[in-house]
Amino acid sequence: MTDATPFRFEDTYARAVPALSLPWEAATAPDPVVRLLNADVAGELGVDPEALREPEGARLLTGTVPDGVTTYAQAYSGHQFGMYSPRLGDGRAVLLGEVIDAAGRRRDLHLKGSGRTPFARGGDGKAVLGPMLREYVMGEAMHALGIPTTRALAVTTTGEQVFRDGRMLPGAVLARVASSHLRVGTFQFAAATGGPPLVRDLADHAIARHHPGAADASNPYLDLFARVVRAQAELVARWMLVGFVHGVMNTDNMTISGETIDYGPCAFVDAADPAAVFSSIDHGGRYAYGQQPAVAQWNLARLAETLLPLVDTDEQAAVEAATGVLTAFAPAYDEAVSRGMAAKLGVAPGESTRALVTDLLPLLAEGRVDHTGFFRALAAGDARTLFPAGLTDRFDAWAARREALLRGGGTDGESVAAAMNRVNPVYIPRNHRVEEALEAAVGGDLDPVQRLVDAVSHPFDERPEYADLAGPAPADAMPHVTYCGT
Repeated sequence: MTDATPFRFEDTYARAVPALSLPWEAATAPDPVVRLLNADVAGELGVDPEALREPEGARLLTGTVPDGVTTYAQAYSGHQFGMYSPRLGDGRAVLLGEVIDAAGRRRDLHLKGSGRTPFARGGDGKAVLGPMLREYVMGEAMHALGIPTTRALAVTTTGEQVFRDGRMLPGAVLARVASSHLRVGTFQFAAATGGPPLVRDLADHAIARHHPGAADASNPYLDLFARVVRAQAELVARWMLVGFVHGVMNTDNMTISGETIDYGPCAFVDAADPAAVFSSIDHGGRYAYGQQPAVAQWNLARLAETLLPLVDTDEQAAVEAATGVLTAFAPAYDEAVSRGMAAKLGVAPGESTRALVTDLLPLLAEGRVDHTGFFRALAAGDARTLFPAGLTDRFDAWAARREALLRGGGTDGESVAAAMNRVNPVYIPRNHRVEEALEAAVGGDLDPVQRLVDAVSHPFDERPEYADLAGPAPADAMPHVTYCGT
């Protein structure tokens, strides 16, 4: 144990629903060293980042806490690739505690890769440097893109070597910050083990923490569900707009807060492709890019099932009420995508814009056009060059329709381009650049990772010194494959 900590930890979740977590200590790291520290997040938490770089800070960031602080492994269930697993939980993670940040928000400080817990299911409970750095990079990119997400505070090596992918790699722990770690799977575990009373306690905690407005509704638990549905519809729409593929949309990876969580085999699409899959374990394409909205709605149906006894004592009435809320997902998602695509194209929302988008997406996919680069090129007036010769006439016809909408809007081209460039990124974590940076980090050089973070943290500002990070991988590159790192 350490003597002190720069954080004042609280444990409202563990006290509100004690049946949903187990007191558990992280494995002791023999020689912890902070490799990447997020000064921005440290500042949000009201902590001096330099204090966290010290040996005492490194020990804290790998789970060594002061006497009197209890850390927890959280319990949850989940549908993994459609198959229900009744007991998952934090198999290689612990919750250090809750922190009130400088803005007065309650945040979880959580460790990943901190050793085996009772939920480990045969795993070693460890993590290695590459996947933990990937989560850091991805979280920072998503945050800079304006997408709700967990964020890394630090990646700390443990001084151990861990066997992964046929070789020994540096062990590492990720310290991440979230609004909470309440998941659809948390509700599933509560329903399966404690029934409606435990689900009610969990729902009350979720309302108080994330959706306090639901407490004043005539049916608070139905209103809670409606708020989660809206939050997830907006979240997945934002994923789709930037070409993000989560990769493992199990119910234990969907938060009640509406934040993106658990960056494992995730990636951003290069060539537009609704069937894009990167995860090495998604053999059937269940979590392909274009499948994400449907999967999100499926996951939300699993949440609804846990809440039914709270919604109405009459089961049929409860089902009808919850179904009515769930059907709102599709129009909420469609509205968010339509609004976002209108901004990306520089035109006003409306039926004409919807038709424009409907015709654009298959054209991009057929041409294997770079999803990110297209919108910046469109703003610059040279998107035609991205299409193969056989598709340029179709693009010209589409572009003429867009031009007519622009003329009808009465806005000059320079203003339109500037507005488009405020929502269409230059820099995302390009898959080949991420892999190059992670491989360099494993070899001891973290400069490429830091450079990548610097670029994606200001994704809309074109900077010549990062020009090599803006383009997709060569067309003849091998298909990109990502791994969970477990």
